[in-house]
Amino acid sequence: MRITQVITRDVRFPTSRTLAGSDALHPSPDYSAAYVILKTDDPNGLEGHALSFTAGRGTEVVLAGVRAVAPLVIGKSLEGIVADFLGFWRSLVGDGQLRWIGPEKGVIHLAMSAVINAVWDLYAKSEGKPLWKLLVDMPPEKLVAALEFRYLADAISPQEALEILQKNYATRNQREAEMRATGYPAYTTSVGWLGYSDAKLKQLCQEAIAEGWTHAKIKVGGNLKDDIRRAALVRQELGPDRKLMMDANQAWDVPTAMDWVKHLAEFNPWWIEEPTSPDDVWGHSVIAKAIAPIGIASGEQVQNRVIFKQLLQLNAIRFCQIDACRLASVNEIVPVMLMAAKFGVAVCPHAGGVGLCEYVQHYSFFDYIAVSGTLENRVVEYIDHLHEHFLDPVVIRNGRYMPPTAPGFSITMRPKSLDEYEFPGGPVWRS
Repeated sequence: MRITQVITRDVRFPTSRTLAGSDALHPSPDYSAAYVILKTDDPNGLEGHALSFTAGRGTEVVLAGVRAVAPLVIGKSLEGIVADFLGFWRSLVGDGQLRWIGPEKGVIHLAMSAVINAVWDLYAKSEGKPLWKLLVDMPPEKLVAALEFRYLADAISPQEALEILQKNYATRNQREAEMRATGYPAYTTSVGWLGYSDAKLKQLCQEAIAEGWTHAKIKVGGNLKDDIRRAALVRQELGPDRKLMMDANQAWDVPTAMDWVKHLAEFNPWWIEEPTSPDDVWGHSVIAKAIAPIGIASGEQVQNRVIFKQLLQLNAIRFCQIDACRLASVNEIVPVMLMAAKFGVAVCPHAGGVGLCEYVQHYSFFDYIAVSGTLENRVVEYIDHLHEHFLDPVVIRNGRYMPPTAPGFSITMRPKSLDEYEFPGGPVWRS
C-alpha cells in the first residue's frame, strides 16, 4: 500500500459567536483544523486522516507547512514506514531544508504532527484496531524502536523505556478489561470559558453536577476581581469535595502568577494550568515552589519533548499535559509519557479543541494499560462541543471516556462537515 496523494482542507468552526473556547489570551477563537487526508492505492480505498488544531487565522499557514512536507511522504509504502518508523519520522522532522525553518517547533512541527498522525491513523486502520489497542498490543521492543529518544539521554534511555513497558506487558489484559467496563476518568472544561456570564457559569455547573462530573475547570487570568468572583461562584456550586482546576493560558509573568494564585488559593484549586510562558521552564519551577501544595499543569503549548524533559527534571509540573497535535505524533509523545512515568508525574492530556478529545483518549488508555498502570491523579480533559462532526466521536459515560472501538485514531471527519465548514468557501462561511 503506497501513499499516492496528500490532500489538505482548511476547516473552521465559528465558535467565536458563542465564546466557547474563550480564555485570557484567546478571547474569541474559531476552533479550526488544518486537516490532512493521505490517499493510497489500496483497492479498498483505505485512507489516513488527521488534523492539527488551530484557533482560526493561521490555519492556512499550517497547511502550507503540510504541503511542504508532502513530497517526502508521497510514494512511501505503509509497510516500509512501519518497518522503520523512527527512520521515517526523522526523514520528515530532520529534513535538512525544512528543519531550518522549524527545528522541531512552531508551524512546521504542527504540520509534521498532522502528517504523521495521519500515517498512524492509516496504520491502525490497516490493522483493524483503534490506535490505543494497536499500541497496547505492540511488543515493547517494536514500540521502543519507533520512538525518538534523541536529546533525552540525560532523562531516560531506550533501555529504561523498554523496562517500563515490559513491566506492565504481562498484566495489560486485566487493565484493558477494566477500561472497557468502566472507562477512563475525565474532567469538564465546558463550565468555565472566560467569556461566559455568571448566570451561565452557574447553570453549567449545575448541569455538570447532574451529569455526574467530579472535576471541573475554569479559565482565569483576565481580571483578578472577576476571577475571584467567578471562582467563588463555581466553588459554591461544586461544593467542597469536587475538584476545581484553573487555567491561565500563559497570561502571567512569574511574579504575577505567584501573586494571582495566592489570591485564588482560598477556593482550593487542584491545579493552575499554564501560569506563564510555556518556554519558561525555570519560571515554572519557581512558581511551583511558591504555590505548593497547588500543582502546576502544563504542556498543551510545549513545543517539543526537550522542553518536557526540562519541566520534569526541575519538578516544575505535577501534571503533564501532552497535546496530540503540538508534538509530532506517537513517536515523540510516547517518550514524554515514559519520562513522566519515570519521574512519577501524572499524564493528564489537553483536549480543549476540535478533535483533541477524539485524539487524546487513545493516549490515556494506552498510558494506564501499558505505561503507568495507575489512575491516581489522572484525568482527561473533555469539552462538549463539535464531536458531531466526527465519524467516531468520543463516548462519555458517567464522567468517563469509554474506549473507542473503531479502527484508527478516531479523527476522521464527516465529509459533509468538511465541505460545509471549509474556509472560506464553505456554506457556513459564505453566509
